[in-house]
Amino acid sequence: MEREKLSSRMGFILLSAGCAIGIGNVWRFPYVAGEHGGGVFVLFYLFFLVIMGIPVMTMEFAVGRASRKSIVRSFHELEKPGQKWHLHGYLGMAGNYLLMMFYTTVAGWMLYYFYQMLMGNFEGKNSEQVGQLFQDMLASPGVLAGAMLIIVISGIFICSAGLQNGVERITKIMMSLLLAIIVVLAIHSMTLSGGIEGLKFYLLPDFDRMKEVGLWETVTAAMNQAFFTLSLGIGSMGIFGSYIDKDRGLLGESVNIAVLDTFVALVSGLIIFPTCFAFGISPNQGPGLIFVTLPNIFNGMPGGRIWGTLFFVFMTFAAFSTILAVFENIISCGMDLFHWSRKKSCLVNLGALAVLSLPCVFGYNLWSAFQPLGAGSTILDLEDFLVSNVILPIGSLCYLLFCVTRLGWGFENYQKEVNTGKGWKLPSWIRIYVTYILPVLLLFLIIQSIVR
Repeated sequence: MEREKLSSRMGFILLSAGCAIGIGNVWRFPYVAGEHGGGVFVLFYLFFLVIMGIPVMTMEFAVGRASRKSIVRSFHELEKPGQKWHLHGYLGMAGNYLLMMFYTTVAGWMLYYFYQMLMGNFEGKNSEQVGQLFQDMLASPGVLAGAMLIIVISGIFICSAGLQNGVERITKIMMSLLLAIIVVLAIHSMTLSGGIEGLKFYLLPDFDRMKEVGLWETVTAAMNQAFFTLSLGIGSMGIFGSYIDKDRGLLGESVNIAVLDTFVALVSGLIIFPTCFAFGISPNQGPGLIFVTLPNIFNGMPGGRIWGTLFFVFMTFAAFSTILAVFENIISCGMDLFHWSRKKSCLVNLGALAVLSLPCVFGYNLWSAFQPLGAGSTILDLEDFLVSNVILPIGSLCYLLFCVTRLGWGFENYQKEVNTGKGWKLPSWIRIYVTYILPVLLLFLIIQSIVR
């Protein structure tokens, strides 16, 4: 069976960026930046994005494009006889499933809030009632499961329509709308009275605030954010590498995707900080900021129902673009591993993903007594920890070692694949850095992620 291909370079860039752009860009980046000195953190973040994120992204794309397979078979195609690199494919496949076991539920929250905002159900409610609405949602397994199933069924339906007609076409539309909506929301936020103070807090380097948290803490937080924002290590980028031609070099494409991802993260801060400061609200509240604080702010704002609806459309698109990309990887794994048709892989995974997502749903209500990471923690926290702190960084280290060592594919093969096509070339002098320095940085990140 001939492998499907994406119809355009723009489709590849938007799909890959859509995978990288997720909920973490929107609620995590702004408040972590605020806590760690604003502009100082942003500078460290950009630095680590360039020296860690982009090189590993080129490796994942190179393995995908050279093998023309999903993660579960890509190492099989490129490793030497008798080697065991392909075992990482199963870890990566597990990582994709585990990520979707909680991401589908959180995307359901966004969809539910979009509906509530559109219907005007927040209007006339005080802050306590808005907070209660969030608690009521979490306490209802029916609401959470219903929203999650809409997300899963929609995602699988789009993937079943094919790579070009389903995933690529819908993602192009969704990402174009997402980028337009985020710019409109940012311009609106920056024109609010008092919003300029939020911009200063966010973008001006504040070394005193950084000293309060600590230089070391700021550096490691920036490293974490820069690396995890790109969703590397489980083949969710590599799958799109396997669908593209060899007419463009992979370094330039990786830079384009990182720029788009960073643009969304930075502009999210331009929405959230001016809005919070204009209404005298602290912006470092994590999930509560999105589901309690911002709906309260929209309530007190002229045209708040419109702005709130737009915001949750943007949030739903940010979550759903990642879901479509990872679903595509999961479906492709079924096709590569078991030689299923696309339709059969979609059908099997529809059932599997719906069932696997239920523990996260029940973790807030029926199974709330199970607190795996200590008092107050949920099943979502455990799933998120395993993906973000264990599987992504270890998977990325596997890609790195496979691409730069003689025991794997080797630097020459990796460099040749990255440099095939027009655009920026990967210089030979980078070999020392990716062979001896980058693995140490990744090891540090793995240890720091697991221990903290």
